[in-house]
Amino acid sequence: MSTSERVEIQAMAREFAAAELRPYAAEWDERRDLDATVFGKLAELGFLGMLIPEKHGGLGFDFATYVAVLEELAWGDASVALAVAVHNGPVATLIVRHASAEQQRRWLPKLASGEALGAFAMSEPRSGSDPGGLATRARRAGPDWSISGEKRWITNGGRAGLVVLLAATGDEHAVGAFVVSPTAAGYTVGKREQTLGLRASETVALELHDVAVSADDLIGDEREGLHYAMEALDVGRVGTAAQAVGIGRAAMEHAATYALERRQFGQPIARFGAIQEKLARMAERLAAGRALTLDAAVALGPVTNGAAGSTAPDRDRGRLGLEGRTARAAVAMLAASDAATNAADEAVQVFGGYGYMRHYPVERLLRDAKGTEIYGGTSEIMRHVIARELLRDVGELRGDKEA
Repeated sequence: MSTSERVEIQAMAREFAAAELRPYAAEWDERRDLDATVFGKLAELGFLGMLIPEKHGGLGFDFATYVAVLEELAWGDASVALAVAVHNGPVATLIVRHASAEQQRRWLPKLASGEALGAFAMSEPRSGSDPGGLATRARRAGPDWSISGEKRWITNGGRAGLVVLLAATGDEHAVGAFVVSPTAAGYTVGKREQTLGLRASETVALELHDVAVSADDLIGDEREGLHYAMEALDVGRVGTAAQAVGIGRAAMEHAATYALERRQFGQPIARFGAIQEKLARMAERLAAGRALTLDAAVALGPVTNGAAGSTAPDRDRGRLGLEGRTARAAVAMLAASDAATNAADEAVQVFGGYGYMRHYPVERLLRDAKGTEIYGGTSEIMRHVIARELLRDVGELRGDKEA
């Protein structure tokens, strides 16, 4: 997609966010719920099918255009952006890249049209950022499967019409990726979590008790789900980085506007050097976060990276140090989420006492920004991933056996 086309699409997303999201963000945060109509509006614009090929009813965007739209949605309301990111990112791309042609025909049009909202169920009470330690198990039941276990912190979990779920399928870290229907017997939506920020986002626990899943609902190879999950995490983390930039940008713009309006000692506080320094640092760090996000989006490669039903995972090898897809996704998420939290925190300082009040937007943005440092992998996990990828690749170049 050309740069000019991307700019036009991003402008359309900004107009939508300004008219349909930002005016209601405080209300949705207060009542901890989104208007159900927002998903219909997103579907009308095609934003629920951004990464889905046009032949299946989607828009067929590249990842760079996708993150540009996500940034604008997060600028309007972070909870909406999170729901859209999970639906489009880990869910749709995993199906596009690894499901069979028949499975794609069955599921992708439903996702693109908004008939089914997607959820990604990987995290568990004792397995957050480690998909290799899953306790949820899928056991053979004749030609089909029976799944039992518990999932936690599942975005869209209660609203979802289609859930991509990771479960252990054997020994030695064999993991399968399954599409599970929320209407299946034994599938139970647990309690709704009370979160610090992103309060309108629906984050729930899931319980599965001998849920019957057809063999036709297994995506790809029953032992390669771990690699599919790592791909999905890369996509999800780049999406989180884009959300962080949008949140941080909103905080920066609120702070700049307030600094021009607020007067102290006979002049706008925007004239004070301390305030200007804060605003300049916000702009600097958010610009870096956006650039790294775009870089990571490009590194993800084409959304369709092979024939439908391909079971060969893209292991992202042969690229030194921080050139690999996984490392660049982690760098982008780390930098952008840190920039967003810093921008929101400094925006509260610019507002002073008013910034600490619930009816001013920067307080909500600070709570929302903090979430981007946690979901999809904490900042500490991102640093671990970056160091691991760097040391592994440099070690392999040197011929170290421990790499």
